[in-house]
Amino acid sequence: MIARARPSWDPAHLPDQSGRTFLVTGANRGLGYFAAEQLARAGGHVILSGRHPNRLAAAHDALEARVAGASVETLLLDVTNPGSIRAASASLRGGIFQRGRLDGVLMNAGIVHTPRQREVTRDGRELVISTNALGHFVLGAELLVTLAKSAARDWTPRLVWLGSMSTRLGSYEPTDLQLDTGYAAWKAYVQSKVVVQALGLEADARLREAGVPVASVIAHPGYSIGGRTAIVTGVNEPTPWKRFRDGLQAPFAQSKERGAWALVRALIDPSVQGGDYLGPRFLTHGAPVRQTPSRTSSDPEVRRRVWEECERLTRSEWPFARAARVGR
Repeated sequence: MIARARPSWDPAHLPDQSGRTFLVTGANRGLGYFAAEQLARAGGHVILSGRHPNRLAAAHDALEARVAGASVETLLLDVTNPGSIRAASASLRGGIFQRGRLDGVLMNAGIVHTPRQREVTRDGRELVISTNALGHFVLGAELLVTLAKSAARDWTPRLVWLGSMSTRLGSYEPTDLQLDTGYAAWKAYVQSKVVVQALGLEADARLREAGVPVASVIAHPGYSIGGRTAIVTGVNEPTPWKRFRDGLQAPFAQSKERGAWALVRALIDPSVQGGDYLGPRFLTHGAPVRQTPSRTSSDPEVRRRVWEECERLTRSEWPFARAARVGR
């Protein structure tokens, strides 16, 4: 019998990540948890972050129970709160220096089921854009130098942004990021993902221009749902009704475990480069492959305008020059 060759990227046989450290936001459930679990299985040290201590503890315990010898810790981080982001980043930098490196950040935390009515955070920002985009923009700025310090001849640290296939379903050009007028739940979600993808591509261009040895990559999970996902106590516990309902969507849906495949590949595949966009082969499901982002999020003028507006809203600028110096 002739053995079949493995595909160029096999989610079941990940390259060894021993000695590397990854931060995953929104890691206490869903895609974030399963991406963290896959990274831990590959030997990486994983920092689970989230805003709920009890949920983080449950995810930590679940991961240790499911992955023998997992190296994992938790970090409180609320992406809707700039103060929390900066405090967590400062704490992280101190801990990372003891370990020596930060090799990648999976910026996964976000809102999928958006509120029907417009809501704002404590500092007055629209909730959906703040959670899905602005918080990670600040986090990228805070951790860029730390990532650059971890660059090596055989490794380029990564920032992975969580895109969405929904950006192909409508342009929603982001001219009003906070939706001060015309708020709608679906529009808020899609526009936030257009912004995320625009930021990911613009970050790649600016990192290259500044000579920073950090890659900015975008990945989307297709249509990944909890009812098609393994039961993990404290992490994913769908009701029988949700199991039944999600089961009806089997022909075009996949589990959260499989949805995490594209995110993990974006984070650790040696062949992935800055500016790449990955997602399931059949858009909603399948093995992770390179794809083309939506025209709106790829537009250079949209990217520039979104970046500058995020700088204004967050009062945060990325330290490109400093990161380039330490990364040499």
